[in-house]
Amino acid sequence: MEPDIQHGAATTTAIYPGSFDPVTYGHLDIIERAVQHFDRLVVAVFDRPNRRLRFSGAQRLALMREATAHLTRVDVQQYHTLTVDYARAIGARVIVRGLRSPTDFAAEQPIAQHNRVMAPDIETFFLIASPHHAACSASIVREIAALGGDVAALVPPHVAAALRSAEYEP
Repeated sequence: MEPDIQHGAATTTAIYPGSFDPVTYGHLDIIERAVQHFDRLVVAVFDRPNRRLRFSGAQRLALMREATAHLTRVDVQQYHTLTVDYARAIGARVIVRGLRSPTDFAAEQPIAQHNRVMAPDIETFFLIASPHHAACSASIVREIAALGGDVAALVPPHVAAALRSAEYEP
């Protein structure tokens, strides 16, 4: 934990990493619940995921910043390194991950274990998705939007507008 110079107390910084392409209400549910457990939550937008993206890094960063503007202890940043290296660089002691299903756990468990080997001082904190967000995924949102469907129940209004924009190329 890093010391809080003003008050002499320890503070805990956590990161919630992801590509957030696009940010969904499921992501926001995890963010709003995670921030209750930590003094500072950095939403870390990964700039170089190994897949095709709908939005650029700058667009994803801007969309996430707008979506989290109401949360005072949330800071949105972009990164391009190993997540544990980024966590160390900003003084984070915890990596937050959201789980929607057993399939998510099966994918996240080995990543958490490798992170633990590389950075035993950084803990992974799993949050189970709220039931009404468990089926929401960014890839499904992108597909619905690409086919002209309404995503208003899945993403904030500014994200829905961005997905409808003329620049969208599925």
